Amino acid sequence: MLYISLRQYEYVCAIGRYGSLSSAAQHLNVSQPALSNALTRVEEQLGYPLFARRRGAAMALTPQGRSFIEEAETLLAKATRLENAAESGAGKARLRLGCFVDLAPFMLARSLRLLRAELPDVAVSYRVDNFEGLISGLVDGRIDMALTYGMSMDASFCKQTLFSSSPHALVSSEHLLAKQPQVSLRDLADHPLILSEEGLSAQHVLSLFRQIGESPTVAHRAASLEIQRSLAAHGEGVAISYANPPAKISYDGIPLLSLPVSDSFAAEPVVLARHGTGPTDAQIAVAENALLSFRT
Repeated sequence: MLYISLRQYEYVCAIGRYGSLSSAAQHLNVSQPALSNALTRVEEQLGYPLFARRRGAAMALTPQGRSFIEEAETLLAKATRLENAAESGAGKARLRLGCFVDLAPFMLARSLRLLRAELPDVAVSYRVDNFEGLISGLVDGRIDMALTYGMSMDASFCKQTLFSSSPHALVSSEHLLAKQPQVSLRDLADHPLILSEEGLSAQHVLSLFRQIGESPTVAHRAASLEIQRSLAAHGEGVAISYANPPAKISYDGIPLLSLPVSDSFAAEPVVLARHGTGPTDAQIAVAENALLSFRT
């Protein structure tokens, strides 16, 4: 008899990936009590704790917890492959594309069209996620390749640069910097910042300021790009984002200016990545060649 369900495995793996019940609940769109109950039941069944709980600190995996989650993620990946095979017909080839959440509105639809044109007999699916989710998906095989920024990937990944992306400062039409055609990081250092809630994105932006010896104040950490844009349009600070929608108003209709950041070292490559550096199979090679059309 199976005493731990696949859903409970999924919940525990999410807690391990995101480091807290609140973050995992947000990404899974479930309640924190549901996650807490699932974790308690799994630990009771196993007879040992998976996480060390310390007040005011992230939930740290125990050695047993780390081993459990590694095996659980492998199990979930196999279950996903079985489920997908049942949905699409036994034996049908599949390709799973990942895309970083802020890049998805700009790149995902075109990518799917390119892949389906080049691989008409392959069932193409996709997953939109943050950096950590994409990296873990590539490592455990739930994603075959991903469109993302090159940061945070080590030498175990094969990365092909598609184009270079520079950040933009988003400000209200009445901001002190609004009349400048472009701004430098030093121009922005004295203004409150609106950063992404996504950990690696925020860390990267702050690291840019550290390179010039500045430590700006962070006024907000927004859960999405549109919330960043809205806060900036209402004068809550300067939002810094590599994604630059062409609309000159925020989601709620307030005028918004997008000023290029002039510091050349702030540019970041957008890459097509897969896990592993050796030769790949013919299907992945065709898919990679199709997506390299994003190169500029």
